[in-house]
Amino acid sequence: MKVLHVIPSVAPIQGGPSYAILAMVKALRSQGVEVEIATTNDNGPKLLQVPLNQQIEYQGVPIWFFSRFALPMKEFIFSAALTRGLWQNMQNYDLVHTHYLFSYASTCAGAIARHQKIPYIVRTIGQLSPWALAQSRTKKRLYTQLIEQRNLQQASAIHCTAPGEAEDVRKFGIYTPAITIPLGVDIPVPCPEARKVLGEKYGIAADIPVILFLSRLHYKKRPDLLLQSLSSLAKEGHSFHLCLAGAGEPDYLNYLQTLITSLDLTAQTSLTGFAADRDKEILLQGSDIFVLPSFSENFGVAVAEAMAAGLPVVITPGIQIAPDIASAQAGLVVEGEVDALAAAIAQLLNSPELRQQLGENGRRFAQSHYSWDAIAQQLAAVYTAVVQKQPLPHSLTQLRD
Repeated sequence: MKVLHVIPSVAPIQGGPSYAILAMVKALRSQGVEVEIATTNDNGPKLLQVPLNQQIEYQGVPIWFFSRFALPMKEFIFSAALTRGLWQNMQNYDLVHTHYLFSYASTCAGAIARHQKIPYIVRTIGQLSPWALAQSRTKKRLYTQLIEQRNLQQASAIHCTAPGEAEDVRKFGIYTPAITIPLGVDIPVPCPEARKVLGEKYGIAADIPVILFLSRLHYKKRPDLLLQSLSSLAKEGHSFHLCLAGAGEPDYLNYLQTLITSLDLTAQTSLTGFAADRDKEILLQGSDIFVLPSFSENFGVAVAEAMAAGLPVVITPGIQIAPDIASAQAGLVVEGEVDALAAAIAQLLNSPELRQQLGENGRRFAQSHYSWDAIAQQLAAVYTAVVQKQPLPHSLTQLRD
């Protein structure tokens, strides 16, 4: 069985989906599934410096890179070269697995797969949530009517990562069978010196709790709400240091910097920039609390990574693994309001014991539910069922005709 994954970009700057697909393909290949990726050389405002129009090994994964259109087009990322590559080579695969909606690469792959009668699976990455659909509503409505509706309705399956995402698919009027398989995270190797290294790097005293925000710096993620909540805590005398870790558009970064200054949080905040590899592990293992007050996340890879590192998490209901976190007692789920978020953070700042208990609960949950090996086995079973035209595994199916 040979499977092709199609995604607009694998650049780390694009966040969780790019990270997840690389780990997903590695795990599938370790299970004996022959998997490759087709994508563009997009890297946000820049380009990845990689060979084009040929298969190469990139971060341990076989990938075909194609040139994107000269001007970045946000998430749409048009690529004529990708179109040619898919048209000429898709018949070499038994199944196609696309990632993203309302984006050229996934739309093009679905259309070519239908024309060439190759089954395909669509991962929506939360783009059918009410919040996501409200962004550029008119464009998305038109795009849906012209293209995306058929793309979804004629897929062999919809890949969701949480039950809430599957519910959004049904509410959107899509009755294609949906399978619910979460994303995975790597369980980190303990780094005992992480807190010391973090403190030395950002000038944080050993007795000051560290609050970590690790995600794209984007209004969807609401780092501004976190800053406003922390401002109220600082006025009440709470001690903390905030690490805002992530990349973002220059205008939004300037807005955050201005907000930090106006809220008098400069001495208590570090903008670390994009963090990967060891820098990321130091942040995860050296912090005390993880906070992500996002409007909407279909899964939230960074949340799962924080849990795997043993951090208690404070999140909002728009993160669709929130019910799992609440039932596992791995963190606090609160409404996205200044007072509610501030109260939750204060509760954890005031209780090291609660932080430790929630963190341990989260670590155990991540180990048992977010194992890439287990997820790859589930995906392989779905692939086999689709290719052999058998029923999808009942335990994974959320929506059925």
